[in-house]
Amino acid sequence: MNDVIKQYIVEKEPYYHSVTDEVALYEAAYSVRMPMMLKGPTGCGKTRFVEYMAWKLQKPLITVACNEDMTASDLVGRFLLDANGTRWQDGPLALAARYGAICYLDEVVEARQDTTVVIHPLTDNRRVLPLEKKGELINAHPDFQLVISYNPGYQSLMKDLKQSTKQRFGALDFNYPSHDIETEIVTHEGGVSADIADKLVSIAERARNLKGHGLDEGISTRMLVYGASLIAKGVDPKDACRVTLVRPITDDPDMRDALDAAVTTFF
Repeated sequence: MNDVIKQYIVEKEPYYHSVTDEVALYEAAYSVRMPMMLKGPTGCGKTRFVEYMAWKLQKPLITVACNEDMTASDLVGRFLLDANGTRWQDGPLALAARYGAICYLDEVVEARQDTTVVIHPLTDNRRVLPLEKKGELINAHPDFQLVISYNPGYQSLMKDLKQSTKQRFGALDFNYPSHDIETEIVTHEGGVSADIADKLVSIAERARNLKGHGLDEGISTRMLVYGASLIAKGVDPKDACRVTLVRPITDDPDMRDALDAAVTTFF
């Protein structure tokens, strides 16, 4: 394996608890190098899932956190000036395509639409990436796969993927796990007892019922792990919940009071 790409190998197994048959479905998709789209709310395990699958398949993983300022050059590459003149530097997408990594574009809808268009030639039977500034055409390595994620709950008419982009991908739906599975995850990742984890998950479930009724987004599994981690370090559970579960998701005084009351109910 090329030394440039070795740094992207996931060497240690990430903890991931499968919910349905998503692992088997992804493995089948990878076997035919199908581009994949992971859809679900923030903090529900999409990124951890990709990390786990990269480890399981023993493939390098290059992750890009997309944002509205990201340009096509940020993905593909650009010429840089150094002491010897100009040199080309591959962007993460070009690097993955050239050397056979999984390229994961996290929250791809945050990127401008003119940026996401550059992935089109890689997501059909051509599997090529034109480097127009360099005058090169990269034929994707046989191991290359493109994976994107986004949160459908945040999308608007102004911020969504074009149908011409969506239809190039297979898709897996993600959501928060069932109560028992989420409790097990929080117990393992947060280092707390099953009883504490169970209470945290119960608080999250109450908050998620308020989504669309005062809350834009519910309490994620990631936030529960944060809360559990503080409790494991000796922080009072009520304080830990206020810091990690309540204050981050709302500034509305009435909603805060309602969520604080839910915390008090369980702790």
